[in-house]
Amino acid sequence: MKPLPILVVEDDAALREALQDTLELAGYQVVGAGDGEDALAKLKTTRVGLIISDVQMQPMDGYTLLKKAKQQAPQIPFLLMTAYGELEKAIEAMRCGAAHYLLKPFEPEALLSEVAKYLLPASEAASTEWIAEDARTREVMALAQRVAATDATVLLAGESGVGKEVFARFIHQHSTRAKGPFVAINCAAIPEQLLESTLFGHEKGAFTGASQAQAGKFEQADGGTLLLDEISEMPLLLQAKLLRVLQEREVERVGGQRPVKVNIRVLATTNRDMPAEVTAGRFREDLYYRLNVFPLHIPALRERPGDILPLARRLLQRFAQQMTRPGLGFSPAAEASLLAHAWEGNVRELENVVQRAAILAPADLIGPEQLMLPPAQPLAPAAVMPAAGLAMDTIERRHILDTLASVGGARRLAAEKLGISERTLRNKLRQYREEGEGI
Repeated sequence: MKPLPILVVEDDAALREALQDTLELAGYQVVGAGDGEDALAKLKTTRVGLIISDVQMQPMDGYTLLKKAKQQAPQIPFLLMTAYGELEKAIEAMRCGAAHYLLKPFEPEALLSEVAKYLLPASEAASTEWIAEDARTREVMALAQRVAATDATVLLAGESGVGKEVFARFIHQHSTRAKGPFVAINCAAIPEQLLESTLFGHEKGAFTGASQAQAGKFEQADGGTLLLDEISEMPLLLQAKLLRVLQEREVERVGGQRPVKVNIRVLATTNRDMPAEVTAGRFREDLYYRLNVFPLHIPALRERPGDILPLARRLLQRFAQQMTRPGLGFSPAAEASLLAHAWEGNVRELENVVQRAAILAPADLIGPEQLMLPPAQPLAPAAVMPAAGLAMDTIERRHILDTLASVGGARRLAAEKLGISERTLRNKLRQYREEGEGI
């Protein structure tokens, strides 16, 4: 897929033109900006895959632009052009999120080499349109971008649903391996007896049903990145074999006789307290330290409240496009409800709630009733007593709506669980809307 344009920021018009000519002759699209403010304005209206900026500019220098650009669009790689005397500052800027720096004067080939490393293709840029409004999220993203430039093993920790795999993909897409494969495997989702062959592959006849040789996930990720999702769920026996693979960077297929070299970067995720797992004897200490080269903790959604509404709006935009309902939006009361909720299920829970609200919304404006969130405060004991005195139609309505909520608003699944047809379910929901249920 064609790369996105490159934003070149240089207050010297002649030098900016020369840079643009070099890049355009190499086949790249280029957007020029004469200063930092111009660059930030263009960043709001134009999707770009790379920012290249001079350091010495007036009135806003390149370091200030770097900080502001990272707040506005943290996913976009940022290259600095700097003189030799500014080298120490340039290295410090890398700690603030810069991808790299170019020492002036440089040859066109050096510029094109750096562009080839860091420019995002349109497909990757689209998948990394990050929401990073909260300061804590920006801090984590800055760390992720810094470690992405290395080949270090990263252990991403955090509660279920915080987006650990999303951050792992961000690291891959900002690494030198971005053009290689990204292979993910959920260690908790595969039966123990199949996990070894899934990871390391097997030879023909290695076990019953192995009718042909099969490369494992390690071999499939050669030249790229392997994500071991929920690594804490891996059985102890396999942990020993994994440790050797990480040390030697070679795998031996099940039933195989010779090792196969692999060139991969390994990322792992966990939602558990890994030191506690080690102490309890459920996870090997030596493997933990091998994986924990660069620990990256992803905060829970409730710990980064500045992201809640921007994430909800982005999710709603996606679902509205899928449903061809472009006018969907949240009412102020609905947004207040979103902010008040604890989000124990994190971003995954938020996604389910937004999708459900988009399905149930009778009009373009979504109210708190369509969110179907539990009350902010626990109900009094009398309010949660069994509904023995309720009318049968009220009990039926509650059961239908609760079932619909449990499957994220998916009517087909809800109908299956209820044992009724989708048409009957649609008729029931239409009846509830007419009676003012606010579905």
